[in-house]
Amino acid sequence: MERGRVGVLTIGQSPRTDVTPSIKGILGSNIEIIERGGLDRLTEETLSEITPGPTTTTTYISRLRNGKSVKIDKNKLLPLLQEELTELEKETDVTIMLCTGDFPTLKNTKPVLYPDKVLRHSVQAIMTKGTLGLIIPLEEQKKSLVEKWHGIGMDIVVEAASPYEESDLKGAGARLKEKGADLIVLDCMGYHESHKNEVKQVFDGPVILPRTLIARIAAEYVF
Repeated sequence: MERGRVGVLTIGQSPRTDVTPSIKGILGSNIEIIERGGLDRLTEETLSEITPGPTTTTTYISRLRNGKSVKIDKNKLLPLLQEELTELEKETDVTIMLCTGDFPTLKNTKPVLYPDKVLRHSVQAIMTKGTLGLIIPLEEQKKSLVEKWHGIGMDIVVEAASPYEESDLKGAGARLKEKGADLIVLDCMGYHESHKNEVKQVFDGPVILPRTLIARIAAEYVF
């Protein structure tokens, strides 16, 4: 049997040693993972090129290969991300986008699994009404992420707790419970299994972790 090849495209820098072990654990040893990052070609000196400024409309946060986090202006990121996706598709069968944001302008020649689309449809499959709780990395993302989830037919409550810095995930989960959340989505690929476990300690409803959800979809595609 030919070994499958799955691309992992991060909006930060590769390799994402904090994420890919989770994906690899689900895909198994027969699947080769090839990583690229939108910021791979930038150096510490040129990272200022993607820094959010006064005209930034959408801010993302991701991880550099040195372990530090970085805030990113989406519009400045897009051409860099397109270059890396184009190269990645030459080596892979399917690509996992390692971000829960939306990227409708990216052009692809092979399947790309976008977590935001999978998350939205998964939530709507589980719930048709009620209150959706979101845990997001940054306070300044609240407006854009509420807009992203708008139209699902549910009330939305939000708390911020970064997966890349010391933060109170348990407290965020408790506050969402107090606000009436029926389901919680950890709306960033940076959240890992221990973050989900922290939230589950104070919230007894469903908690969706994007990295493992999208890895299971990828496994269905390549097997």
